[in-house]
Amino acid sequence: MTFDRSIKIAPSILSADFANFGLECEAIEAQGCDWVHVDVMDGHFVPNITFGPATCAAIRPHIKGVMDVHLMIAPVDAYIEAFAQAGADVISAHLEAGPHIHRTLQAIRGAGSKAGLAINPGTGIEDVEYLLDMVDLVCVMTVNPGFGGQKFIHSQVEKVRRLRAMIGDRPIHIEIDGGVTVDTAPLVAAAGADVLVAGSAVFKGGAVANPAPYGDNIRAIRAAAVAAL
Repeated sequence: MTFDRSIKIAPSILSADFANFGLECEAIEAQGCDWVHVDVMDGHFVPNITFGPATCAAIRPHIKGVMDVHLMIAPVDAYIEAFAQAGADVISAHLEAGPHIHRTLQAIRGAGSKAGLAINPGTGIEDVEYLLDMVDLVCVMTVNPGFGGQKFIHSQVEKVRRLRAMIGDRPIHIEIDGGVTVDTAPLVAAAGADVLVAGSAVFKGGAVANPAPYGDNIRAIRAAAVAAL
C-alpha cells in the first residue's frame, strides 16, 4: 500500500448484498473501486451491529487491493490483533471510543496495519493535532456513525479544510465517510479529502448479476471529485 493523494473510491460493503460478500467485493473491484471499506459496528459505541474479524477474514481472499476496516466499537484495543490477522490493511479507531487513543494507534501499527483515526461530526480537530505523527489516515465522519444511507452534514467540509492545512506535507490520507454522492464528493475533494467512502451511492441500481451500475456510479463520483480539484 503506497501513499498518494489521488482520489480513491472506497465502497462500503454495508450497502452490499450480505449473502454475497465475496462476489460483491470482486464485483466492485472489477468495476474500478480503489479500496473496499468494511464498517464494523458493535451495538454499543453505535446503535447497530454488523461484522467481526471472521467476516473480514472470509472476504480477504476476494479483495485484491486495500481492505479498509473502520472500527465503530468500544473498547477497541482487545480486537486490533484479530482484525490485523484477518487481513486489514488499514484499521481506523474512533477518537471518542476510549481514553487512550495514542495507545490504540500504537497497537494498530504494531499489529502491522496502517493506523486510521476516525472523528465524529461533533468532534473538533484540536486533539487530532497531537496525534498526526501516529496516523496514516484521518476519517472525518460526515454523518453520525451507526447507519448507512444518512444525509451529508455540510458543516464537516470546513473541518476537512482545516484538517488539510493542519496535516501539511505529512503522508496522511483524509477519508470521508457518510453521505458521499456526486453532489457532495466535489465539496470534500476541494477541501482536501482523497479517500471517499460511498455505500448506497455505489451499490444503487446494481447487483452481483448486474455489476455495471457499480462501475457507472464509481466513475461518476470520481469524475465529480476530480473536477473540483
